[in-house]
Amino acid sequence: MPATIRDVARASGVHISTVSRAFSAPHLVNPETRVRVLACAEDLGYRPNRAARALITGRTHNIGLIVADIANPFFPPLIKAAEGQARYRDYHVFVADTNEDASAEEELVHALAKQVDGVLLCSPRMSNSLIEQVSREVPVVVINRLVAGLPCVMMDVGQGARAAVEHLLSLGHRRIALLGGPRGSWTNREIRRTAGAAVRVGGAELTVLGPNHPTEEGGRTMAEQVRRSGVTAVLAYNDLMAIGLIEGLDALGLRVPEDVSVVGVDDITLSRLTRPKLTTVATPTAAAGRTAVDMLLQHDPDASRGARGRGAGAGDRRTTAQVMLQTELVVRDSTGPAPPPGRNAAGT
Repeated sequence: MPATIRDVARASGVHISTVSRAFSAPHLVNPETRVRVLACAEDLGYRPNRAARALITGRTHNIGLIVADIANPFFPPLIKAAEGQARYRDYHVFVADTNEDASAEEELVHALAKQVDGVLLCSPRMSNSLIEQVSREVPVVVINRLVAGLPCVMMDVGQGARAAVEHLLSLGHRRIALLGGPRGSWTNREIRRTAGAAVRVGGAELTVLGPNHPTEEGGRTMAEQVRRSGVTAVLAYNDLMAIGLIEGLDALGLRVPEDVSVVGVDDITLSRLTRPKLTTVATPTAAAGRTAVDMLLQHDPDASRGARGRGAGAGDRRTTAQVMLQTELVVRDSTGPAPPPGRNAAGT
């Protein structure tokens, strides 16, 4: 028969209630006693009943992680890192996909609110006001989006976009296109804002093409517009679009980077496997996942006792910190010198 809490109490020489607190409220147990209890539990193969513990503590030790598109290679490293960090903190993660749908996102938050101790919203498509509203129902940490008054973990795509544009300018490009991402994306707005400023400082011209669906097909279908625009370089919203664009340009008989240079954002694994290898802005997705979990669990463990699923209230010490993680331009083979004057993106 599997070991019970009574077996652990008997083996460690403490009361059953002390064993329970060692798992559910460790800060209330003497450190030496807790170590002894946990060691006995490990030796006996005892695992606490999470459902029973939730009834006592008001905490499920579950976290919801909602992503915009689980098929996008940007998200799996973040999910994996968040799950690993949560497991280290004795939490489980439920992952849900919105398929870039803001209404589905809202529905998922409401559905998870009573089943988790908090939600990580990654690249949300909801409006800031709606995110603020759902945060009153369940603790929320936002990833890849800035929402005033809420804890956020952001990747500095603005700095990365600026570095990408400066790289293209240094190669002699003066007609640059920005292949925009989806509406409602904070990342898209940041890239557009900083890329536009960097182009103006460099005395060049920026053509914005979009919004677009942030997929390989979204980039491929824009190849003809890129050709017609006459630009010599393109900064894409993400690597998937950049890879799709390269495929589309190749189908039109255009060479990368000889005719058109292409830069992506994210540094997904595929960016190193394409031909040419993709120049891109590397984003610290794994670090973002770990940081977001720590921020969500940073509040007083007793703050949610008897109040799980509700927003900020008396005694709630959840952080409202906003962390910006640095990005890095990785130069590979998809960028090169601007073609000679008189030869446009059509290669003529």
